[in-house]
Amino acid sequence: MILGVDIGGTKTAVVVGTERGEILSRLQFATDSQRGFEKIFAELSTAITLAMSGLLKPITAISVSVGGPLDILKGVIHSPPNLPGWNNIPLKDLLVERFSLPVFVEHDGNAGALAEFYFGAGRGYRNIVFLTMGTGLGAGLILNGKVYRGTTDTAGELGHIRIAEDGPLCYGKSGSLEGYGSGTGMAKLAGIMFPSLWNDSTTVSDVYSAWKQGSPEARQVFERAGFYLGRGFAMIADLFNPERIILGGLGIRIGEAFLPSAEKVLRREALPQSSAACSIVPAQLGEAIGDVASLCAALDQGGMMEKVG
Repeated sequence: MILGVDIGGTKTAVVVGTERGEILSRLQFATDSQRGFEKIFAELSTAITLAMSGLLKPITAISVSVGGPLDILKGVIHSPPNLPGWNNIPLKDLLVERFSLPVFVEHDGNAGALAEFYFGAGRGYRNIVFLTMGTGLGAGLILNGKVYRGTTDTAGELGHIRIAEDGPLCYGKSGSLEGYGSGTGMAKLAGIMFPSLWNDSTTVSDVYSAWKQGSPEARQVFERAGFYLGRGFAMIADLFNPERIILGGLGIRIGEAFLPSAEKVLRREALPQSSAACSIVPAQLGEAIGDVASLCAALDQGGMMEKVG
């Protein structure tokens, strides 16, 4: 029995699951990240206590999925853009102190990649790249069958790469891949392109609703986002030569709006060998991916998948 915690900029989920990726129970609360770490941690602790109450089997580990940058093995959070004020937070130590259980922490991009690798669209493949495509944009890299974290645990921060000279201000710069490939970025892009229609309160769901109703302006927004996402996909294909690029978040929910444009650019710009070997697919776990991913820090770092086989 694993207690999984999925901390995002919009919502936080606490689940109880098994080493086979089965979700047995789930609690969720709004992160409301502007209120600061202390209040969020207090609510998280309450939710964990509630989730563990009345279980017939004991929890063997707490497993956390959270946005980076972070020190993964130490479990220290270093100022994620979607969690303002989380500066050098020793989350792992705090959870160990509070609950006296082994705690494992993983970057949400890596956790999503592991979830799809173990249980979803990445099964049977050795090289996959997973893109979170949520409030922000991060990535998880499975190379030669193992998660790749890099020298400072910041491998996969593809959202920070500048993909255009200008664009929505996300992840500390204008024109980043996150600015064109995240919910926040696409909503800002709509406001930049058509300020008479959309403003600072616009969400990507608003733009997608307009797209479904045939709005030519919404179509142009998603075509432009898709163009730059396609450049990002081509870069990923040439750099990592994956068999699959797997899309979470927006790729699951609204991929039809931007993927045709992105695919065209990928096929045009990537090396033919890389492009031919690489498919773009939505996460097979669908909306459950965050819950399953929250279990994967313990599954991977705790060696539980070796026992499952």
